[in-house]
Amino acid sequence: MFEYRPFVDQFLDYCRYHKKLSEKTVRAYKIDLSQYVLFSDTLSKQALWDYIECLNKKYKPKTVKRKLATLKAFIHFLLLQDYIDFNPFDKLETSIREPVLLPKTIPLDVIAKIISFSYQQIGSAQSAYQMKCAVRNAAVIELLFATGARIAEICTLKPENVDLLGRSVKFYGKGSKERLIPVENMAVLSILKRYRLLFEDKIAVSGYFFVNKLGRRMTEQSVRNMLSSYCRQCGVEMHITPHMFRHSFATLLLEEDVDIRYIQRMLGHSSITTTQIYTHVTSSKQKEILKTKHPRNKMDFQ
Repeated sequence: MFEYRPFVDQFLDYCRYHKKLSEKTVRAYKIDLSQYVLFSDTLSKQALWDYIECLNKKYKPKTVKRKLATLKAFIHFLLLQDYIDFNPFDKLETSIREPVLLPKTIPLDVIAKIISFSYQQIGSAQSAYQMKCAVRNAAVIELLFATGARIAEICTLKPENVDLLGRSVKFYGKGSKERLIPVENMAVLSILKRYRLLFEDKIAVSGYFFVNKLGRRMTEQSVRNMLSSYCRQCGVEMHITPHMFRHSFATLLLEEDVDIRYIQRMLGHSSITTTQIYTHVTSSKQKEILKTKHPRNKMDFQ
């Protein structure tokens, strides 16, 4: 029986140093593989079959697909290194039907309300510290909506990748793919410049563009908490997450007839298929289309 467990750490190092995957991805791989290690001490076809059945009973399809993808990547590594000479996934049915869920977006008036409130917080700050935090929060919200970036990309943004003179921000997305997003709105540029000036010293020490009160990089959870607090204070009842700004960025640009290929590049999607989920037409857009474009509107019998 092949003993696969000693090679798990070697696989994680391969992902980290050869494939240059992010530490977040490596951690996710480690968690997924640790779960399988507890389930079975073999990589046999039967063990995998039983594991798939176990996963399907406990998790949603998207989670199951991710955990199986981790296992497949590990087995691919074992094959590459000649530690095994066959793939136990061969002739094993692993296709899982995943329900197509439309992206949750934020209505434009709600986005405007949140952004407006973030600026009000600057004006109503009771201390220099509160004012600085409010400026940072407004800058984060503005950049989320202006670029459609993932929250992890915003929080790990390096100062050298924010070019306010050149009006652009460079992000490193999944798989360390690089993309340059122009920032042409003057209000967004203004709040980013104001933030950078206020936090210049802490930014230099931390090595990250967005920093917290301890001088460390701002965390994804702290942004989620800030958004929840702002929504609660300004009377927004719907649950808002940072990723919904990304969905709204793409959907609203599509509604303005922006070519989907441009949106694909701005979002950093490898495949246009991923971007095409945003081609759903919102109910407000449907109403507008039927009101202005339907042929019946051109018929007048009076």
